[in-house]
Amino acid sequence: MPTDRSMSNSQPSATSTAGKFRRPLLKRRLTVSDVNVVDKPIMKRALGGTIVGNTMEWYDVGIFGYLITTMGPVFLPEADASVQTLFLLGTFAATFFARPLGGVFFGWLGDRIGRQKVLATTLILMAASTFAVGLLPGYAQIGVWAAVLLVFVKLVQGFSTGGEYAGATTFVSEHAPDKQRGYFASFLDMGSYLGFAIGASLVSVLQLTLGQQVMEDWGWRIPFLIAGPLGLVAIYFRMKIDESPAFQATLDAQEEAQKNPVGATAETPKGPIAIFKAYWRNIIIAMILVAAANTVGYALTSYMPTYLTENKGYDELHGTALTIPILVVMALCIPLAGRLSDRIGRRPVLWIGAISTVVLSYPAFLLIGIGDIWSTLLGLALIAFPVTFYVSNLASALPALFPTASRYGAMGISYNFAVAIFGGTTPFIIAALIVGTGNDMMPAFYLMGTSLIGAIAIFFLKESANRPLPGSMPSVNTDEEAHELVKTQDDNPLLDHDEMPFDSSYELPTSSIPIQVNR
Repeated sequence: MPTDRSMSNSQPSATSTAGKFRRPLLKRRLTVSDVNVVDKPIMKRALGGTIVGNTMEWYDVGIFGYLITTMGPVFLPEADASVQTLFLLGTFAATFFARPLGGVFFGWLGDRIGRQKVLATTLILMAASTFAVGLLPGYAQIGVWAAVLLVFVKLVQGFSTGGEYAGATTFVSEHAPDKQRGYFASFLDMGSYLGFAIGASLVSVLQLTLGQQVMEDWGWRIPFLIAGPLGLVAIYFRMKIDESPAFQATLDAQEEAQKNPVGATAETPKGPIAIFKAYWRNIIIAMILVAAANTVGYALTSYMPTYLTENKGYDELHGTALTIPILVVMALCIPLAGRLSDRIGRRPVLWIGAISTVVLSYPAFLLIGIGDIWSTLLGLALIAFPVTFYVSNLASALPALFPTASRYGAMGISYNFAVAIFGGTTPFIIAALIVGTGNDMMPAFYLMGTSLIGAIAIFFLKESANRPLPGSMPSVNTDEEAHELVKTQDDNPLLDHDEMPFDSSYELPTSSIPIQVNR
């Protein structure tokens, strides 16, 4: 008769097959060596080297947006002022149409060869194309081909910037400790808006010192040409940064899986179509959030100078200068909002951004409509308030939606398609709405509508503050934190072992396995 020598119910059983015993599989536990302790000097280099690229990107956005009324006569002198404005706004929007292609390409490349190499490439292309705008001949030299060349160079620039923000947010998020990811990632957008303010300040100084006629003759070229030496400095800093530890760990794990496929995790989706199929829900959430935030952001930065000049009677100088102090104050407040998200969560801070957009947009444009400088500044501040809470969280909330192995690619898709459809087109859409309806309050209604839709995405967004990025090991500041995290891992609601990049199971040593024998 068969007799059993059974193991206790608390342990898995082993089975016998053709005289060979298979070891049971248990969940892998976190060890101290698994936890990434942040190297602060490396992280600071990574943060600084990444910020310079974002600053460069928004420097160009700033100077182009503020020079729209100046560059119109240069490239389309025979057209009406409104047609010139729509052409330049359309050219600005065309830049964003190239972003999805760049985002898909550089995102795919960044998940294959690494973040650092791709970010260096995107910065080189971005700086070179901005510099090239300053060298373009005008309509007086080559006729309508001047406008064609401008659109072409801006498309090249859009292609390069498609990989910039997605890679920058991915890179910084993977370097930052879990408990301070919101704070450190928010510096990216602080640099972005400071870059915009720097560009706006430079244009204002040139307008004040050179005058409008000289600006149209040749002065408009100066801000673009300055991008050359600025770009060289930025490239130098970016070449000094190291690959993110999270991505390097993923590469090491993939190499190990190829050597020892037993117990390896599922294959990473390859290519944009596979990535979209695997993560389409989170990609849609990210796209809606990006659309809501960037609609308000680009309305403030890229459209307001044109709105103040074309619709509210300000001259080019005041249309540019009035936004500068608002941008500077907002940029300095962005890290504070990022730190707040580390304390109370990403979702609550994003709720503040969405609700305040709906509540404040209409009063903001009413104040701007009064026409006094004090009321215009107050109206601009009301628009800047929700932007601060929106953008301070995107750089930390969006990368946390995707696993490390596919993060750059998924970010490239979600961010750039949303920006192309809703962000870069915001100035053009708002201008067209005003022309079509004759109602100067249309910008307020447009911003309110996009944030109402954004609120739906926030409702479905998974909270990610203080948690490890999916597909990454926990990241902490000190060895003491690492030991405490390992010690309390069974009771820590912020840890999810299933999202960590070690094998989902492992074999117990043979000596520890009680064996079930049939005789």
